[in-house]
Amino acid sequence: MKVNNKLSKLIKYYNLINHNLIFSENAINRCKKRDFKNETKNLTQQLNDLERSISEIKNCSLKDYATKMVFSDGNPNSKIMIIGEGPGANEDKEGLPFVGRAGQLLDRMLKSIDLDRDNVYITNVVNYRPPENRKPTDEEINKYLPFLKRHINIIKPKILLLLGSTALNAILGNEVVISKARGKWYEKKIDKITISIIASFHPAFLMRQPEQKKLAWIDLKMIRQKMKDSGLKKIALK
Repeated sequence: MKVNNKLSKLIKYYNLINHNLIFSENAINRCKKRDFKNETKNLTQQLNDLERSISEIKNCSLKDYATKMVFSDGNPNSKIMIIGEGPGANEDKEGLPFVGRAGQLLDRMLKSIDLDRDNVYITNVVNYRPPENRKPTDEEINKYLPFLKRHINIIKPKILLLLGSTALNAILGNEVVISKARGKWYEKKIDKITISIIASFHPAFLMRQPEQKKLAWIDLKMIRQKMKDSGLKKIALK
């Protein structure tokens, strides 16, 4: 019997991010920085300057509890930027975003639409781990938001994926909720650039609520289609 094509794709996706898979508790070792040949000296300098500025933030209690700053991971030349909430324990240890169990799930989600960390760019709303993995406060978010907007304007993404309510509210405002905002495209000007923005559930939430993965799959397919329609895949893979 011929299997429905859509069902086949859905099965493929669930095989990639199936919540019954056993994930290692160890962080993914990504300490070895990748060398992206197209990365310009100007871009590198801008990111280095931003990282230094964040490290010099004053009167931030997050820095008192954190081990390392978690700045970014991925390809700074990519036109696809992903923003999460903030570092967890594994991220605080490794100094890179999304390296724990949620990071492994994110990698599988990206793989389901033929992406990986070599052709996306990843950061968080706050760059230091909140104590006990709590949600960042409004005060903390507002302290880091100017640096996040500067980060976005340095990368100049065409597609911005916001993972979870903290990232959603930081960029689009507190009047929207993730359950209603996801699955839609938003066009927003952030300082000097206009970006296509889509929100989806945070991988950590999907591990707690695996039945919502079917909605996350819809969001991923929307990104894949947007890349296809805009010719962004070739740009992202340069």
